[in-house]
Amino acid sequence: CKKERVNISSTMESSPSSTASCGIKKRKNEAPLEHEGIKRMKTEEEGDGDLQRRPSGSARLSVHLDCLQRPITLAELMELLHFAALGKGGGLKQPSWCRVHHQRKVSGVNVVIVEGLTQSLFYKNYLSVEHLKTSYTTRITFTPSSNNVASEIFSLEVPNLDFLSVSKPEETLHKALKHHPVITTFGTQRRGLTAYVLSQQQMIKNHYPVKGFPGFEEFLSTGSDVCVTDDSPLYGLDCEMCLTEKGYELARASLVDSDGNCVLDELVKPQNRVFNYLTKFSGITAAMLRPITTTLRDVQAKIRMLLPDNAVLVGHSLNNDLIALKLIHQHVIDTSLLYRREFGQKFKLKVLAEAVLKRQIQTEEKRGHNPTEDAVAALELAQYFIKTGPLQVVELHLEELWGYTVEEDSPKRAPAPSPSYRFADVLQTLGRSVAYFGKRADVALDLSHQCWYSSDKEILTSFRKQRKHPFLSVLQLSSFSDHLKGSCAHQQQLYHNVCANLQDMCAVFAGPFPAGFSKRDVRRLFCCCGPVRKVQMLNTSIRMHAKVEFWMLEGAMLALKVLNGLSVLGQTIKVQRPVNESTLDLDLNLDALMRDKLNTNRLYVVKLRHDAAEGLNNSTRVNGCLSDAKCSGFPPGRQMNGLLQTAKINSKQLHPCTTKSELCEESVRKTFSCFGSIKSLVLPGKHGKHARHACIEFESPEGKCAALNSSEHLLEDSYLVWPSVTPPHLLSWIGMTTKRKTEMEEGETAEEQRPDSLDDGSQDQETGLLKKLDHRLNKIFSSLPDGTLSVVLLLGLTSTTCDHPGLCFLEIKNGS
Repeated sequence: CKKERVNISSTMESSPSSTASCGIKKRKNEAPLEHEGIKRMKTEEEGDGDLQRRPSGSARLSVHLDCLQRPITLAELMELLHFAALGKGGGLKQPSWCRVHHQRKVSGVNVVIVEGLTQSLFYKNYLSVEHLKTSYTTRITFTPSSNNVASEIFSLEVPNLDFLSVSKPEETLHKALKHHPVITTFGTQRRGLTAYVLSQQQMIKNHYPVKGFPGFEEFLSTGSDVCVTDDSPLYGLDCEMCLTEKGYELARASLVDSDGNCVLDELVKPQNRVFNYLTKFSGITAAMLRPITTTLRDVQAKIRMLLPDNAVLVGHSLNNDLIALKLIHQHVIDTSLLYRREFGQKFKLKVLAEAVLKRQIQTEEKRGHNPTEDAVAALELAQYFIKTGPLQVVELHLEELWGYTVEEDSPKRAPAPSPSYRFADVLQTLGRSVAYFGKRADVALDLSHQCWYSSDKEILTSFRKQRKHPFLSVLQLSSFSDHLKGSCAHQQQLYHNVCANLQDMCAVFAGPFPAGFSKRDVRRLFCCCGPVRKVQMLNTSIRMHAKVEFWMLEGAMLALKVLNGLSVLGQTIKVQRPVNESTLDLDLNLDALMRDKLNTNRLYVVKLRHDAAEGLNNSTRVNGCLSDAKCSGFPPGRQMNGLLQTAKINSKQLHPCTTKSELCEESVRKTFSCFGSIKSLVLPGKHGKHARHACIEFESPEGKCAALNSSEHLLEDSYLVWPSVTPPHLLSWIGMTTKRKTEMEEGETAEEQRPDSLDDGSQDQETGLLKKLDHRLNKIFSSLPDGTLSVVLLLGLTSTTCDHPGLCFLEIKNGS
């Protein structure tokens, strides 16, 4: 007669996994067959609504549990960013600490850097940060090694770029081409239009109007503060001027769109008396301007209205046109600087149009220049250069424009620059756009790809307005840091508070114990639920109790369910949580942690000594707890052979290995693989000691669900299971804090060590700011295209007086 197992979900009533619609395993030898049915069932567990299967073959990220339990550095994060962006095609290997599946499906990389936010602050306000909790499947402790993370992301060199080292056209070029001014400036690769947009330094050097510089105080800005991409629209611009008593003034302006259609052609009345209409060049006469009432302000307003936020203006010596218009525009391409000559001389637009476009403009029979015709010519010259690429432009027009053939040498020419292997430069070489959004900072990036703002709200608005997001975008949010003002004292106090709160969550009070029950006896008793951090005996004049602190949250939760009501030497003990301010929201926090996306597929396993398992298996249930009437006969001071001493053990012969509580990876995999494919398995253990608990990560939540529903027969094999609650990376943080400083001295309570809390007003303001930040991060994530690797970095706080780690959130966005 085969014994039917009872579902342990009746005991673990607080576990969300107990409500899963998974079938109960009735027989141990039927477990694999049962599991096959379970795998086909859709998990209805609360919190799994967003865990639908990803599209087939979509990019995804996985991190082994063992790697999650140690912090990562910026260098390790850059391993991931480099591989996600360039992959094996660039000769790169998978990162040492994680794996990117289907890397070719990665469509972009977005990094959001949050200054001043530590891991302590995150977990203090854990219930308030819904987006960060639910949208990211990977969370890991982050310890930055740089004070300027944004700059490091752009500037760190990419190692082993095979495709760049092999494909260096400069090495095979003839000397006349190798040292050509166009080649030395733009290289040989064909790139997107963003590669030719002038940086702010270039605009200053070439006398462009720049906001904030002397002489341009009265100039009107077009307001184009959005980063441009390779898909941004090009607009051709050309102006004609007259000479007045105040100098050159605007007389006519023409603007054409990217298809060459004229969208603006206006004559403009100069503000001052005209000395010379320059008719030979401008085509303007006094009779033409006499009836005109259009002013400079009118034209400025029309141009501002016509230009999209991400428009790129194209012109030939465009600086003169913008000065005449008294306009400042951030994104420009100057064709006189594209088709460069050796010593700074510029080609005339007429010459370029004839040689490149095979078109005659500004001919003798025409009276003056036609600005619309000139604007179209400049636009088409830029489009031709971008489409053809600098190398082919030079090869096709070497003799007619630059006046020499490939047989000629030029010893005076400077050597070609070596290629850059910086991350941003490599991406731009491949035609992939990059951009930085944030406050003005020392970022190793061309200024044309930097967008500076004074607030996080402006950064968010500008980023979401992008018609097409850059391949690599870095956003630096500083509002929270501005609020904290780098207060190390505040962070130190917060750090102590959060550590103390975490210890309260991992602690239970137990008792009363029989007389003579020692601290060691308590430790051995509670070790059946997980590794014990510390035991503190609490003696009164009549009875003896103990405070037991576990390393893991699961240990405390198991102790409440398994040991509460246990009879020890005839004395029934009660196990309960500490009650103080930090545990008022304990149930909410534990429930949220259990439903955390990080723990969806993870299971906590403890290996019992065989006599302990027999004692639990043979116990009678009282109100969902375990009461062991057979756990008597435990003499004071006697060395226990097991964690739970039983007066009667089944008569069956035990194999020697079954009496041990150490875990073996092979046996754990053999036991639990029948429930589902195991993605990773970690057996934490101190050096020289065996592991007594394990963290199992299944490929799917159904595997975890099946194991929980088979917990009764697992108990026969001396395994106690519980849904994972502790975030995997939290162990690295606990380890770091323990290594730096012991939070509590032996015999001192948490209340004695806990610093004073912040006032309610400060706490409310802090929580409100974090909610707002989380909402903004959610908007950023929602606006990202599918396939984007999304990274959120909480930088933590590093100084000479304190050091608090941050957090790194990782997710490849797939689906809505």
